Amino acid sequence: MMKKTALATAVALGLVLGATPASANPSPYSTMIVFGDSLSDAGQFPDLTGPLGASTRFTNRTGPSYKDGSGEIYGAVSSTQLGTRLGIDSLALGASTSAINQAVGLPDGNNWATGGYRTDQIYDSITGESRVEIAGLLLRSRPGYLANGNRADPNALYYLSGGGNDFLQGQVTSVATASAAAGRLASSVAALQQAGARYIMVWLLPDLGLTPYLYGTANQAGTSALSAVFNQTLVSQLAQIDAEIIPLNVPLLLSEVVAEPGRYGLATDQNLLGTCFSGNGCTENAAYGLNSGNADPSKLLFNDSVHPTSAGQKLIADYAYSLLSAPWELTLLPELAHGSLRSHQDSLRAQWNQPWQAVGQWQAMLDTAGQSLDMDDHRGGAKANGHGLNLMVGGSYRLNTAWRLGLAGGYQRQRVEAGAADSDYSLSSYLGTAFAQYRQGRFWADLAATAGKLDYDQLKRTFDLGVGERSEKGDSQGALWALSGRLGYNLMAPAGPWQVSPFISADYASVEVDGYSEKSTRATALTVGDQRQDSRRLGLGLHLSRQLTPATVVFGELAHERELNDDVQYLDLSLRSLPANGFKLQGYSPARNHDRASLGLRHQLRPGLALNAAYQWRGSGQSTQQGVNLALSLDF
Repeated sequence: MMKKTALATAVALGLVLGATPASANPSPYSTMIVFGDSLSDAGQFPDLTGPLGASTRFTNRTGPSYKDGSGEIYGAVSSTQLGTRLGIDSLALGASTSAINQAVGLPDGNNWATGGYRTDQIYDSITGESRVEIAGLLLRSRPGYLANGNRADPNALYYLSGGGNDFLQGQVTSVATASAAAGRLASSVAALQQAGARYIMVWLLPDLGLTPYLYGTANQAGTSALSAVFNQTLVSQLAQIDAEIIPLNVPLLLSEVVAEPGRYGLATDQNLLGTCFSGNGCTENAAYGLNSGNADPSKLLFNDSVHPTSAGQKLIADYAYSLLSAPWELTLLPELAHGSLRSHQDSLRAQWNQPWQAVGQWQAMLDTAGQSLDMDDHRGGAKANGHGLNLMVGGSYRLNTAWRLGLAGGYQRQRVEAGAADSDYSLSSYLGTAFAQYRQGRFWADLAATAGKLDYDQLKRTFDLGVGERSEKGDSQGALWALSGRLGYNLMAPAGPWQVSPFISADYASVEVDGYSEKSTRATALTVGDQRQDSRRLGLGLHLSRQLTPATVVFGELAHERELNDDVQYLDLSLRSLPANGFKLQGYSPARNHDRASLGLRHQLRPGLALNAAYQWRGSGQSTQQGVNLALSLDF
């Protein structure tokens, strides 16, 4: 029993140490389920020269010696690193068919990838049987993921890699056999989709000719050509499967890394394709290899003849995360416009607290405002914070004792930083509003219609990639229109110092953001689909004012609003390098309940000329929008 407890503890410690720090960003996925080969194997095989109960992963050890028998575990593969960033439980990210887990009574994980698997074995691990063998010796077997009529979890993220062992084990020797291998991997994806899976991330096969195993040999060119055939077939067949399939263009990413290794922390003066870290099946790098005296796998791309170092695995995990997190940021673009509209409306409402001019006269207004936005607690969107500046001019005409009509135009500039790497998004809004106000006895009402043009002139999506960051840039246009109305009743005598008015409100706003393509053609660049986000709100509020002196009034409002359209936003995306393989992912969901408060001061400078200052606050959970404005009004 003591041995089993120690072994279980060691396994759990290995899972923790093999992971990367969890991200605080949201994740719409219930769990993560992995199929594939050694590139994604989280530890199916025991580590016979490592710590008690540890598992082998096909990359380098964590250091500082990096050697067998040192007590160091193997680094995490990309699937584990990605799952950890998504907040997936570490046990769920563990191996599915580990003999160690079975021996000590630990639960199996959701990673079915197994070193040495060909595409037919990957398919079997899904629909038939998962088998873990060493040199023909069966360590453990269990029914596959969908065996015995099991269904797929529609809210899980599925992650697949495969195809390399079909080449390395001599199964791919021609165009026909390369296409057949790709077809088997696509069949694995189709089996998951038919069982209910919706979100499936699939590696394109790395160019095997550009690995230390084949680089510089007579077989390099032929293997590279067949790797391309494999990917062409895979991409074509994946496009026919009715699921949200997110392709990872790993061969393009690795070619970009090799072209500029210094940007990703890799050595700039070494042969990254012809040498490796461990010397296992390839030439050990003389400068940073395992026995070099300056061992450092973070400077090299390959650990052995075909497998990446932990640095290479991190590049792939970061790449995958950049695609999954993109909609969490980009679906905030319509919300920025809604924020601009609400700020514009707040400035107008502050102006509407001005005493009405005489019948048949005009009142001009000039308003300047500043806002801050802090989005920390909301569903499906990245954390964001930013600020904006606003200028509004307008005027009203008093038609008769009961009605006042007006027009206002505003310009607002917003900038927000979002996500873990502080992506930078900017919006210029040009808004125009026609409004009408009614006042008769103790009843009052206002109605406003707004239309606007949106100019997203800087959309800079930034994300981690290796030791550094990468940004993809774009720009877009959009439009909005809105209707808002309030109806209130003054509980106090109109001539009294206190005015207290409960009111009801209704607001409708529609924002459209045009689709666009990010400007580069790199592996990480996206084409983003059109977006539309409608808001429908009902509210209850209370307006109060107090005459402090004949020239000075303090006023304020409290309101609670209910959002009737709080459905999750979905975003159509595709890689620019793979335009035919589009996918739709979840993003931001508007909060259901909103509170609003304002406090202002109006001071009559001289007859017909007044100064207004006001503070506005809006909040839902820990997400807040705050603003201050200063305005002048002149009757004439």
